[in-house]
Amino acid sequence: MRSTDVTWWFCAALVAVTPTGLAAATGTPSCSKTGPGKLLTVATSNGPVTGHIAPNTSCVVEYLGIPYAKPPVGDLRFAAPQPLDCSDQRPYVAANFGFDCPLTPSKPVDYPGFTPQAQRIINYFASGAGTPQSEDCLTLNIWSKATATAATAKKPVIVFFYGGRFTIGNTDSPFYNGRHLADAQDLVVVTVNYRINIFGFPGAPGQTQNLGLRDQRLAVEWVQKNIARFGGDASRIVLAGQSSGGVAVDYWAYAHEQDAIAAGLILVSGNAFSFPLPAPATATKNWNTVVAAVGCNTTTDQSAVMACMRAANWTDIKAAAAAIKPGASTSVLRSVPAFYPQVDNEFVFADYLNRTQAGRFARLPLLGGNNNNEAGYYRIPAFASGVVPTDAQVAAFHLESFTCPVARQAAARTAFGVPAWAYRYFADWDNTRLYPGSGAYHGVDLHMVFGASAEVSGLPTTAEQRALTALVQRAWYVFASDPWNGLQRELGWPRWQVGRPTLAVLGQNNTAQPRFVDPNVYAAPCSTVTLGALGTPTATATASASASAAATATPTP
Repeated sequence: MRSTDVTWWFCAALVAVTPTGLAAATGTPSCSKTGPGKLLTVATSNGPVTGHIAPNTSCVVEYLGIPYAKPPVGDLRFAAPQPLDCSDQRPYVAANFGFDCPLTPSKPVDYPGFTPQAQRIINYFASGAGTPQSEDCLTLNIWSKATATAATAKKPVIVFFYGGRFTIGNTDSPFYNGRHLADAQDLVVVTVNYRINIFGFPGAPGQTQNLGLRDQRLAVEWVQKNIARFGGDASRIVLAGQSSGGVAVDYWAYAHEQDAIAAGLILVSGNAFSFPLPAPATATKNWNTVVAAVGCNTTTDQSAVMACMRAANWTDIKAAAAAIKPGASTSVLRSVPAFYPQVDNEFVFADYLNRTQAGRFARLPLLGGNNNNEAGYYRIPAFASGVVPTDAQVAAFHLESFTCPVARQAAARTAFGVPAWAYRYFADWDNTRLYPGSGAYHGVDLHMVFGASAEVSGLPTTAEQRALTALVQRAWYVFASDPWNGLQRELGWPRWQVGRPTLAVLGQNNTAQPRFVDPNVYAAPCSTVTLGALGTPTATATASASASAAATATPTP
């Protein structure tokens, strides 16, 4: 490390990659330490931070709940995040996760055939475990193994953003705990709390929009400034996200085209073409509904309205926002949240199709993919609303929001000389199953990424499941280590190209051995599909047709 006040323990990880292609194995790391549970202190831009050995690991140090911005309370509620005052160098003991940002999880659903572990999995995945909330929630968490690369600040870094339709989501969950990934591979894992629903995307007319996306930017700037102290290489920061987290990462590439900070992007089951934005008039209407519900509609002076909203009890605001039903879209499985990113031509744009075709995005290598039965999860809230989708509706939903957006962005990157890798995930393990037929549903692949399926489900894993977990974790590490060439060079994973076997099929028949197929095995219908983000009544037929045609355009080699 480059700090004299940091004590690191060194351990050797035994990691092997077979020469035959995409496979990996890990041994048990050995760790020389001065004493069990000894705390480590790191100097950061906002003062010394003290971490501790993560549970059930030999030498992963975790730092939980580190503030990266001023608390968004008082005059900072519904405002852009503000950097911390670096003159305040008070020590911080990073012993516990920070508060969840205000959210309202969905009520439990009595879905037919639920397995005993289903509700537990959903609670951890969808912020329903009852973890404490507060507006003072802008914190991040870091996991880094005490290895030689940590001492020289050479580890690649993965910064992960949770999903949840920008309505729910939190880091205080075993679903997103980074200790197993950091233990299995020599990288630094960071997870970030950012504002969601009305607190992150208020839709207030004439005010700063997309506060949650701005939170993400400030968090990554903090990571860039400080991550070397935790063993990370600031020049190898990879941004990753799942569902709306993947959408946020893709938005990032357009919003920060010239100043991306990141070295690569990982988009899991979501990108800029996956889900529609609400109409601006709808966002304003929803904001005004909450304004009225908390008694702040006694004046037409918008500055007075905002002052009232900033003085109101945050729990009242949360409850009023939760009472607004999401809007409909062109799919019965794809509703539009009441509070969601808005076009501001700074963080979110209205013309992603044109920008993509013109190459107006950060030229960063891409790893993206989706699960074979994403609707296995989406069927549950649909059922709660009295909707049982037809097979045709499910197939259309998969193409519009997942298969074709993945193909679209992989093809777009490739067309501009930027490498892209894509996968499709199939595994259906006993301990992750929600109900018979849930299959590889939305979010289930994160069990492989974070390696915590036993903790999430309460049930043991199989040897083949653990092998697939090791494979997926190795792939993320190799991509983060060298986003331009690592996957192809180290694991034999070919870059995306239509007409050749380049799409990685993972976990099919519950095996850890991957195979590769032509992307058009799944994406061939995309030439007639309107992408999910464009599938709204306001989308023009011309734009929809152009986007669909581009989704499977043969990329240049």
